[in-house]
Amino acid sequence: MTHSDATEFTGHCLCGAIRFRGTYDAGNDLKACHCSQCRRWSGHYWAAILPKSLEIQGQPRWYRASEIARRGFCPDCGSSLFWQRDGSEIIDVAAGAIDSPTGLRLLGHIFVADKGDYYDIADGLPQDPRE
Repeated sequence: MTHSDATEFTGHCLCGAIRFRGTYDAGNDLKACHCSQCRRWSGHYWAAILPKSLEIQGQPRWYRASEIARRGFCPDCGSSLFWQRDGSEIIDVAAGAIDSPTGLRLLGHIFVADKGDYYDIADGLPQDPRE
């Protein structure tokens, strides 16, 4: 699934109504976000890739999450799938919705100062209190 420096990926929501495919650069910087918004959105923490290309099949619903971004989800099953910063053409894709094997590795954690009090981060990866 690798072409030159890009890795192809596919994925979908829980019910399959939203499917996607694209490419990402090898060594994609996959970090887990522990901010309160991401925890509420995903149910725990959010980890996503920044694709080089992305094609979405189906019609995700978009929610204006903040003054700077929107979040996309499946209107049928509710799967959290996408995050997009205002003014950016890049749509981040939830790592958990990508078909296996992903080849992805978590490289660190961000916004850990805002993480939930019900868990510890003990994997030894770098932790940034903010971004």
